[in-house]
Amino acid sequence: MLRLSGLVKRFGVGTPAVVTALDGISLDVRAGDFVTLIGSNGAGKSTLLKAVLGLVAIDQGRVELEGRDVTREPVYRRARVIGRIAQDPGESTCAAMTVEENLALAARRGRPRGLTIAVTVAHRAGFRARLAEIGLGLESRLGARVATLSGGQRQALGLLMATLAHPRLLLLDEHTASLDPKAAEQVMTLTGTLVARERLTTLMVTHNMAQALRWGSRLVMLHGGRIILDVDGEARRGLQVRDLVRKFYEASGTELAEDRLLLAP
Repeated sequence: MLRLSGLVKRFGVGTPAVVTALDGISLDVRAGDFVTLIGSNGAGKSTLLKAVLGLVAIDQGRVELEGRDVTREPVYRRARVIGRIAQDPGESTCAAMTVEENLALAARRGRPRGLTIAVTVAHRAGFRARLAEIGLGLESRLGARVATLSGGQRQALGLLMATLAHPRLLLLDEHTASLDPKAAEQVMTLTGTLVARERLTTLMVTHNMAQALRWGSRLVMLHGGRIILDVDGEARRGLQVRDLVRKFYEASGTELAEDRLLLAP
């Protein structure tokens, strides 16, 4: 489904503050994989997702999606097959528009657009049915401005928008990090349901090791722009946070000092 070959990305090139965010990362993601990406601040997690989506132009390497080289393709072309949720709900939804207007835009993702009625009676019926599945009461608030929704509701809406056009790859960039524990649990439950039902190949960046172990079928740990751990199947089952801390030390030679990686989500 997705092949990353030797990705290199540096920021601040030509200055004393140059930072290597991706240092030759190679990764093959099979169709149906649910990969959780874990690592400390500056490990390269978010940069990796942005490189896949096309939001970051890589310096070296190659990005292949379903066997097609998309390394230099613009974001709008990749959007036909990629859905994305960011940590900030403002990046995934438009606050000034209504719930139904956001969904109407999402439904047209990657498709030609012209002058026509954006939301029809049929559209509303379909939107209500999909929103009812979330269980947050949004099916009765189609005309509400997204700015009036809670953070959890906005992320749940963003998740529905990201999957409405049936993408084949879903990118989740710490999409529960800004939510309170209850809302985060609701959004993660919805995530698991949609990923399983739509059989979505998924890359999920998380700020927490416990969450990375609880969700997904494969775990990838990054440090200093490199992959230092990649486990799935039997090797992943039974792993606990203390095992990941030990493996982090063995692979990086440094102590893990970031508390939020260790605390429960």
